[in-house]
Amino acid sequence: MEREIAITGVGGQGIQLGAQVLARAATLEDRHVLMFGIYGGAMRGGSTESTLVVGDEPISAPPIVSHVWSAVAMHHEYWESVGSKLRPGGLVLVNSTLFEGRLDREAQRVIDVPATELAAGVGSPLSAAMVLIGAYAAVTGLVGFDSLIRAMEQSLPPYRKQHVQTNAKALRAGFDAAPLGAVPAWPAAES
Repeated sequence: MEREIAITGVGGQGIQLGAQVLARAATLEDRHVLMFGIYGGAMRGGSTESTLVVGDEPISAPPIVSHVWSAVAMHHEYWESVGSKLRPGGLVLVNSTLFEGRLDREAQRVIDVPATELAAGVGSPLSAAMVLIGAYAAVTGLVGFDSLIRAMEQSLPPYRKQHVQTNAKALRAGFDAAPLGAVPAWPAAES
């Protein structure tokens, strides 16, 4: 089984790092992962998107996909290209603090998470992407919380290691703010 995830926002929001953390956490749990990051020419403020394909067997789909099972939307800018890929009934986690775009709440399962607000509450508004990644893990069970923490620690470059504790708090804030297991990524284990 494969799950496709698109993560989108504005450059500087931590989209690529968030995607890397989610991808690395999946590999720590012996899942197969392909990831493809796309970003505009501007370092801050331009478009940024990352697509992940996570599977329990070797992946047959490339990380450039025409349809996705789920999406994470940090900001409404550049949402339309990702939103058009979402399958009917697909999951969208949205940063309700900033997102002002149109969402089809009847066709998709939309879960609002005030990510920027929660990130400010842990002392770092810049860690909002970590909040949404934590929330995504809680909602889907795609990866476990402990794997997220380990993956985040491994993903931060040496000159950013001072942010480990804040990012861990942000992941926890998102995980705790989301409805646990609301849209499972994997079938329940048979008893």
